[in-house]
Amino acid sequence: MSAFLIANMAPIIFASLVVFLLMGYPVAFSLAANGIIFGLIGIELGMLPPELFRALPERVYGVMSNETLLAIPFFTFMGLILERSGMAEDLLDTIGQLFGPIRGGLAYAVVLVGAMLAATTGVVAASVISMGLISLPIMLRYGYDRRLASGVIAASGTLAQIIPPSLVLIIMADQLGKSVGDMYKGAFIPGFILAGLYLAYILGITVIKPKWAPALPPEARVFREPSGRSGATSLLILTAISTAAAVYFALNYNTESPLDETIVSSMSLGIGIAFAAAVINRVTKMNLLSRMAEKVTFVLIPPLALIFLVLGTIFLGIATPTEGGAMGAGGALIMALAKKRLSWKLLRQAMDSTAKLTTFVVFILVGARVFSLTFYAVDGHLWVEHLLQGLPGGQIGFLIVVNILVFVLAFFLDFFELSFIVVPLLGPVAEKLGIDPIWFGVLLAVNMQTSFMHPPFGFALFYLRSVAPFSPYKDVQTGKMTEPVTTGQIYWGAVPFVLIQIVMVGLLIAFPQLVTSGLDKQQTGDTSNVQIMSTEDDAKAEEKSLSQEQDKPADGAAPAGDAEDPAKALEQAMKQNKDAAPEDDDPAKALERAMKK
Repeated sequence: MSAFLIANMAPIIFASLVVFLLMGYPVAFSLAANGIIFGLIGIELGMLPPELFRALPERVYGVMSNETLLAIPFFTFMGLILERSGMAEDLLDTIGQLFGPIRGGLAYAVVLVGAMLAATTGVVAASVISMGLISLPIMLRYGYDRRLASGVIAASGTLAQIIPPSLVLIIMADQLGKSVGDMYKGAFIPGFILAGLYLAYILGITVIKPKWAPALPPEARVFREPSGRSGATSLLILTAISTAAAVYFALNYNTESPLDETIVSSMSLGIGIAFAAAVINRVTKMNLLSRMAEKVTFVLIPPLALIFLVLGTIFLGIATPTEGGAMGAGGALIMALAKKRLSWKLLRQAMDSTAKLTTFVVFILVGARVFSLTFYAVDGHLWVEHLLQGLPGGQIGFLIVVNILVFVLAFFLDFFELSFIVVPLLGPVAEKLGIDPIWFGVLLAVNMQTSFMHPPFGFALFYLRSVAPFSPYKDVQTGKMTEPVTTGQIYWGAVPFVLIQIVMVGLLIAFPQLVTSGLDKQQTGDTSNVQIMSTEDDAKAEEKSLSQEQDKPADGAAPAGDAEDPAKALEQAMKQNKDAAPEDDDPAKALERAMKK
């Protein structure tokens, strides 16, 4: 029995952890208990030294002193303040009116607002609950299909998982040992492409099933000029001017700058032009802009300014992610104060929720450190590496198996648990296979996003279920009885968006440049195609050839390659020094002289 335990300790520890989790024990305590129990067993069997657990205090202290994790409470606090400051309500109301006259307009508005909330809050729960409370009753009022409405709200809320400043990207960067700023840069483009895929799906629904997503009726459109027009033309002209200025700036910007820096700088210029025009129009009362153009500009500018304050300063290298989070939290407090919604009650609720979430993360990380101490001591990481490196298909085979594994585990674990348990085991294997860690981290983050959407355990579905109507209710505006949203409708509405997220995973595997194009070349190397990389033998041969050209030995001297071998060096030294002085017959001196040559 002892021999069996010693030979299979690593898989037994991993299987035991799975059993503990399936039994419903908290993740942090399951990890820590497995690490301590099997560490004691290993010491009893003589596998591990008794001094093993002396390293625990230092590992726990390392968690507490990790400056990267300081960004988590800052971004969480910022998101909670913004959620209670009414920003989501203003955005949904304004953008809903903007897109209301077209089919699916409210659904488009939810996706766009979800992307903006993701870029400011980074908290899935805040986004889903806010949009569920505000937009779901309006969508039901005007005849939207319940499955489509539920799916759009839940999926748009989960954009906070992938669009910076996402909390999962902070954890991913910490576990992979990479910069949070680089992880944000890598996820910037894929996050908005995913939002674009959601919009494309809504467009397809409006073509195939137009009754599922009707336009707002004329009486529901509140933006009207004295002439009776909507004022959309003025907004289009202002948008065209701002966009043209941003594009011109981007085309003439420093060509050596990363793509994300160019995008942020050009967008900031375009937004600044639009805001200046709206301010001038209001101050001078020239009436050059319509009510809609002015309203949209003043509603969109504060969150966009906050996005630049956080992400812009990070991408431009002005601030670290932790400093960006601190500035974002300060900006959120200023926005809430400007709207006269900042109170001691709101502040205390936000601080309590932030403390709970941060404590939850730290406890899981402490448990993971205790587990990894024992797991690595019994060479569990080598067992995982041999298991995954032996997969057929090389990099592509590894990526397919890993993504299927993460997708299945996401049915039972959330992204915090996946990040702390699975990613530390997969990261080293991916690096040995020549896979860029930033690209791999973004790929896993997109895959983990499905953990919020998986029926029946997806947290986004639970958040939406908590705010969706359980029973028939009377609409406050129309006075009509409205049917409730069933749990089955929420689940079926999420399925198409889970499939879209899987498609996004495939796109990232097929086109890694979606991630790497936003990074500096010297940071990522040439990772434009994960399927075409130089083999290890070619790299070694090239390095050897280069060293031979640069360090050709002088006549009579030992070749550089041979001099590195002590036995060969000694043999050559003895041959070259047959007539040397007697004291040179000492093999040690001969070896020393040969190494100098």
